[in-house]
Amino acid sequence: MEKDKQHLLDERYMRMASIWAENSYCQRRKVGALIVKDKMIISDGYNGTPSGFENICEDENGETKPYVLHAEANAITKVARSHNSSMGATMYVTTSPCIECAKLIIQAGIKRVVYSQKYRRTDGAALLERAGIEVIYIDIETITDESDRINGK
Repeated sequence: MEKDKQHLLDERYMRMASIWAENSYCQRRKVGALIVKDKMIISDGYNGTPSGFENICEDENGETKPYVLHAEANAITKVARSHNSSMGATMYVTTSPCIECAKLIIQAGIKRVVYSQKYRRTDGAALLERAGIEVIYIDIETITDESDRINGK
């Protein structure tokens, strides 16, 4: 029963991370991330340029600019500036983390990562698993609406 309850929470937060991704100005891929601890969102982030930069993520060739921050990095640096701690938290991110973000996640003490889209490279997820972090894939396309569940659809 507790696993079912956790799975429902994971689906809810995953939907919220997907909505948060809509804030990104990036054209190639919009990614959202939430850090949740004790059922409270303690940080959020989406991919984009650093504060004070123009909100244009791609160059004239359509390539991502090298200084664009990933959603995970934005969420982790945001929690670092707050009075919260990410130790033992769960990160919900719409795309599986790259290797650089995986290193940040490990160092931030995050213990679970839930994602809904597989990144082209799997080395980030593999590193998280090697570090003992629980990595969970949820296919967001199969998540039913909460009202459908209540109404038995």
